[in-house]
Amino acid sequence: MNLNSPKDLELKEGNSVFLRCDFNVPLDEFGNITDDRRIRMALPTIRYLIDHGCKIVIGSHLGRPKGEFNEKYSLKPVAKRLSKLLNQDVIMADDVVGPDAKSKAVNLQNGEVLLLENLRFDPRETKNDEGFAKELSDYGEFYINDAFGVSHRAHASVEAITRFYDDRHKAAGFLLLKEINFFYKLLQKPVRPFVAVVGGSKVSGKLQALMNLLDKVDKMIIGGGMAFTFLKAMGYNVGKSLVEDDLIDEALKIMAEAKRLGVKFYLPVDIVVADRFAEDAMVKYVPSQEIPDDWMGLDIGPASVRLFGEVLWDAQTILWNGPMGVYEMDKFSRGTFKISHEIARSHGIKVVGGGDTADAVQRAGDDEEMTFISTGGGASLELLEGKKLPAIAALEIK
Repeated sequence: MNLNSPKDLELKEGNSVFLRCDFNVPLDEFGNITDDRRIRMALPTIRYLIDHGCKIVIGSHLGRPKGEFNEKYSLKPVAKRLSKLLNQDVIMADDVVGPDAKSKAVNLQNGEVLLLENLRFDPRETKNDEGFAKELSDYGEFYINDAFGVSHRAHASVEAITRFYDDRHKAAGFLLLKEINFFYKLLQKPVRPFVAVVGGSKVSGKLQALMNLLDKVDKMIIGGGMAFTFLKAMGYNVGKSLVEDDLIDEALKIMAEAKRLGVKFYLPVDIVVADRFAEDAMVKYVPSQEIPDDWMGLDIGPASVRLFGEVLWDAQTILWNGPMGVYEMDKFSRGTFKISHEIARSHGIKVVGGGDTADAVQRAGDDEEMTFISTGGGASLELLEGKKLPAIAALEIK
């Protein structure tokens, strides 16, 4: 894959650059940013452009405002945090391609940064509208995409906009290049043994990724809600646990394929079950074969943690995508956090993909121990599925 980096562009002092970032950060009920990792990860590209004396216009989205202005999804908190991280004022526009944004862009000085309002306040963004893309392209002589988290979407600011730039005027930002580099290396030349730890609630969302990973990994660990579809496929009673009955045949195929390829396939051997889905529910540990009819599995048990820890011990490459249980509730977070600690202790390459997994790693206090934490959930999953992401394909040098 042939992509320009910002270093390949002939940037001169005074050049204008439209930079697409992914500042889709979590906010609490008071509008405060609870995790600024996505903002911090974009800093190398922004600082590179500032150091080159460029006039920088940044576009991003936040949440799903459905094509209309909604103060709840304003990027003002992001501008405030970015100003603090850059140690310089970030100018905030009141609109996206309206008079305020345009006048502020015209008056930008060298090394200054302008942040546009939420791109998704304009319904044309998610429709990949070429007219909207053209208006965005007017902000920069150069275009840089550093938003891996939306690169699996064909949206105006990441796909249609590239039509207005030739190969010498468009590039992937440092973060986007890093993301691609890690995932492609992971899938093409992993250091072995390579272990995939796959969790999350549903098999359906990760079916293609599981199939694509099978002929690349040496071992596969399955946890989270998706494990119950596999356990039921093996003939176990899973009570009221989350199961996708229509995917039981697919689960059997995955296990058969793992056996054919010689991939060691691990499922939880014990489960934390509850009488209902609530923080104050009654809880007990049971073997995977003994889930009571009216109870539901919400986390992996201590024996599973020990087993998975043994499996991970000799791993040289670990890919983790998806939590082991309902980690947002304290009672059911132990399995996810303990697996996070086990992965963090490993001496191998540790790559974390997926928004929930990244959040769990941070809550467990293991983020500094991981080799790489991806900023894109859906995008990383589609890369694992072997798909070509539209925004990345649009940046390829012909």
